[in-house]
Amino acid sequence: MLALLPLIALLPSLASAQVTATNPNGVTNPDKPEFYPIGSYVNSTSDSRLITLNGVDDFCLWGPPDQSGAPENEIGNVEPIVVAYCTKPRNGARLIPDGAITAAHFIKTPLYVQIHGFWDGTKVGIVAGDAGGELDPHGAENLGNPIGGNVTSNVGGTDVFYEEWMSFISYDQFCLRVCTAETGNVTAALQCEHELDIMGCQFVMAIEDFYQGNNSFTSCEGEPAAPPGLYPQPGGGYSTFRQRYTGTYSNEGGVGYFTVGQTVTPSSVAFYPATSNCQTYSTISNGINTGDWAVTATPSILAAGSTQAVSVGSTSQSRPSGVSAAASTSGASSGSASASASRSGSGSPASSGGASASASNSAAGANSGARATVGGSSNFIVGAGAAVVGMLVGAVALL
Repeated sequence: MLALLPLIALLPSLASAQVTATNPNGVTNPDKPEFYPIGSYVNSTSDSRLITLNGVDDFCLWGPPDQSGAPENEIGNVEPIVVAYCTKPRNGARLIPDGAITAAHFIKTPLYVQIHGFWDGTKVGIVAGDAGGELDPHGAENLGNPIGGNVTSNVGGTDVFYEEWMSFISYDQFCLRVCTAETGNVTAALQCEHELDIMGCQFVMAIEDFYQGNNSFTSCEGEPAAPPGLYPQPGGGYSTFRQRYTGTYSNEGGVGYFTVGQTVTPSSVAFYPATSNCQTYSTISNGINTGDWAVTATPSILAAGSTQAVSVGSTSQSRPSGVSAAASTSGASSGSASASASRSGSGSPASSGGASASASNSAAGANSGARATVGGSSNFIVGAGAAVVGMLVGAVALL
């Protein structure tokens, strides 16, 4: 495994945070992450909120429970109740259709595992054009966002529930980081910082070639990035960026206004971490005939993990109503996902890495999930990269 970057080692020692999850599993979730039993059928109306990140073709993303694509189902409106959609039949969750994901890039580092890419999120009910929101294990009520949302990974050899993670989801882009370890200088909570909601995948997860990565699938090892918004200094210490919020409050003297965060946004992250031992794949597949949703074998995955499917016999369940043993309906091509994330509401266009991205703040509903210890997050944008509302492109990288 690659050594931590010297700049990260310069961070001051921080109190230890929780790495493995401690709070109860969500009530809609299975007790543990596992493939659907052989002989069962994928539940396309599942409310499971257990997502997994094991590899380039074995992961889950969040999506609305209502797949109608109606405007009220924008991610910012349904964050507390989004459900799991997986690339393999697992976790009692719904299935991402083959062809929906047009790019996926998996990175394993000493401190976290991460995946990002492009997809047609309308295939799982995300509203067309919805720039989405940020999901995390905290939420305004410290119940998680979504409520009962949990994350596992088996990259350490066994399936483990992890305490800290963050995910950005939109109609055309996605990214997910699960913090699996920490050092005396970088806690899991700091490495999975969840309050830079409007900054988007490219910035928060330090992805240098984000917009150039469409239509490809890779799995790499990598060095860890600096924690989001933190800029280590060669002479020791660090500077910190926190996004700007404004609001009002009431007191005996009337209404007041407050501002937090910085008015100048960095033009880039502290550094883009190196990757190595990369493997390239032509595509990924869920292995399910969606003509009947039957699970007939243990899923084939590109990188072996610990999760296994249990055989329960070929007649253990009845076929779901409304489906038959017809030819597969999976594999419909979604085409190339747009590298430009539009957003409802007002926004300021900005250029990032040669790709256009439009972003604006959109107040999200109450955040909420389980397995959390710290609260507080709002929900905004996916895919803006280093370009955000109010950003001064070319501003100094250190604040």
